[in-house]
Amino acid sequence: MRDKNTSRYIKFALYILVIVLINIVGITMFARLDLTGNKVYSLSRVSKETVSTLSEPLTINVFFTRNLPAPYNTIERYLKDLLAEYALHSNRYFNYRFFDVTAEGEGGSQQNMENRKLAEDYGIYPIQIQAFEQDEVKFKKAYMGLAIIHGDMVERISTISSTEGLEYNLTMSIRKLNNKISALINLEKPVQVKLYLSPSLRLVAPYMQLNEIDTLADTVKNLVTDLAKTMYGKLSYSFKAPADESEMDELVEKYNLMKLQWPDIDNGRISAGKGVIGLVMEHGDNSTLLPILNVFRVPLFGTQYKLAGPDDLEDMISSSLELLIGINEDIGYLADHGTLETFAMPGSQNTEAISHFSELASKSYRLKDVALAEDGIPEGLGCMIIAGPTEEFSDYELFQIDQALMRGMNLAIFMDSFKEIQMPSQNPYQQQPPQYIPLDTGLEKLLDSYGVRIRRSIVLDENSYKQRLPQQYGGGEQHLYFAPIIQREFINNDIAFMENIKGLIMVKVSPVEIDEVRLKEHNIQAHRLFSSSERSWEMRDNINFNPMYMRPPAIDDEMKSMPLAYSLEGRFASYFTGKPIPERPRQEAEDETQNEGGPSPELPGITGTGDFISTSSGAKIILVSTSEVLKNNVLDAQGASPNAMFVMNILDVLNNRQDIALMRSKILTFNPLTETDAGTKTFIKSLNIIGLPVIVVVIGLLMWVRRHMRKKHIELKFQRQR
Repeated sequence: MRDKNTSRYIKFALYILVIVLINIVGITMFARLDLTGNKVYSLSRVSKETVSTLSEPLTINVFFTRNLPAPYNTIERYLKDLLAEYALHSNRYFNYRFFDVTAEGEGGSQQNMENRKLAEDYGIYPIQIQAFEQDEVKFKKAYMGLAIIHGDMVERISTISSTEGLEYNLTMSIRKLNNKISALINLEKPVQVKLYLSPSLRLVAPYMQLNEIDTLADTVKNLVTDLAKTMYGKLSYSFKAPADESEMDELVEKYNLMKLQWPDIDNGRISAGKGVIGLVMEHGDNSTLLPILNVFRVPLFGTQYKLAGPDDLEDMISSSLELLIGINEDIGYLADHGTLETFAMPGSQNTEAISHFSELASKSYRLKDVALAEDGIPEGLGCMIIAGPTEEFSDYELFQIDQALMRGMNLAIFMDSFKEIQMPSQNPYQQQPPQYIPLDTGLEKLLDSYGVRIRRSIVLDENSYKQRLPQQYGGGEQHLYFAPIIQREFINNDIAFMENIKGLIMVKVSPVEIDEVRLKEHNIQAHRLFSSSERSWEMRDNINFNPMYMRPPAIDDEMKSMPLAYSLEGRFASYFTGKPIPERPRQEAEDETQNEGGPSPELPGITGTGDFISTSSGAKIILVSTSEVLKNNVLDAQGASPNAMFVMNILDVLNNRQDIALMRSKILTFNPLTETDAGTKTFIKSLNIIGLPVIVVVIGLLMWVRRHMRKKHIELKFQRQR
């Protein structure tokens, strides 16, 4: 008996030991099973490569308030797991640390107060969150941010209020710091920060409520000096006080400085005068103006003036430095021929601008304007965007685009098939509806020679965006058939960068056709990106986007799915093969030869090759048959929508960053249910209402029969024994 009890105790002790060892292994060895379809909780390959190739120490300091209410309490846990996985795949230079920080006025130890000061030194401040405690809603302040320290440089994510996109933001911040350090080290001359402030402005400043203007020069100087210490001494400061009017005009012309003028003030105590103010950053031939003085109008109070604060100045100098030294790869953007404007004035309601796209692209790339008519396409561009051209290209301009493609430059083309013309109205109180004429820019014949074309029609789709009507118009919803919603089954998820995109919305889009014979002849691979639904049709003549005049066709045979975007890849044949090479416009050639000292005499008998490339070494073209997808009213500024992911993925793929495209799009939260037809829905409803009770009754009957047969079997067995 004693041996038996001893054996039990030994087994119990062994079980306890095994449990303890398993827990120790779990603490020291990180492992996680990710069952999500997009592998949301697993590091992407590009993240692993980023932290495994660090050449200098990188530390991530995380500042979080503990015991936060839901849903914020899961963010810290997710962040810990994410950083642990970064550490698992990193080299010896990666480190991270968590700091417990309590907001001021909510208690905390001495250590907590030190952590709070450290967080604020890094530019991380508390935010207000909503908490539900003791059956009432309360508001409290919480720290939820981190700082990435790499060498002498700091990159911060000041607010982490969601886990969405956290891996992408972390990885891109680390890559950005790496690129920034490399670019700064390789700079031969420092970036100049120049403050221009006319002495006359100091006299009028008190009347403009600009009391800080006397200390502005010292503030900027100290700020630049401190920043230079963290940027390897590659910032220099200078102050100039232009007083002469001709000098001021010259600076306004060169840098677009703000020039102010005023009449006699305070009964002549301040004489009428003029002055300029501006903060300029300059490196080489590139310069940028920082908005150091903001001017705005306030109702009843009139024009107000405000100087930028030290924190704003620091952010502006840091971001402008990144732009000037080119830490991001260049992407060309065709800036003439009527393409969409990448800039919109702050607060502007210009829906035709694509400033949201420009801001999103500038986080990873540097958009470089390409003035094709004046300067041509610069060498070294890996990709160029052509967005909504409306003006005709000359043969020489088409030749430049063609030859850039032959040299391996990729193209992202967002092109419309019609141009909107606003007709003049004879009645000033009644505006004429716009007319739409077919576009013929010349790019069409270039694309046609490569094996792809845009049909001159507009795709209308029953599966489209629905507009809510105001009550004065009867309320309800109205289909905007010209804004088709692209469902999951019509998106080509076999393409890697489209894999996680579950839905899109297009506006004023046209069908895209491919010439399979020509593509096969040149061994060009064409991949359909997405199509309209099976309930779509075409509007060919009398283009009118008034939804009141749009009706689906009466015959279903006119409806079909149509491709709306294609990706082409391979060795393209030049459009100009077998054709005369276009001559450069005479005026351009004359201007260039005059700058070079005049034309050299022509030498007869000299010939050469290499000035024309007939076949590309390998390039990509992505064609989307609408430019509306880039506009501010379609593309969100945060870049979280499927449309924004799609557009940014295009840029990444065309710049050979497919891994980044995959990492970005795996966090998409838009995951619609698969559409089911009416018959399937009726069947499922009937099964739930009638089928399940019937199944329960049948199972009950089967059980009753089984028991009855078992009872009979037992009775027969006992009867035989008697």
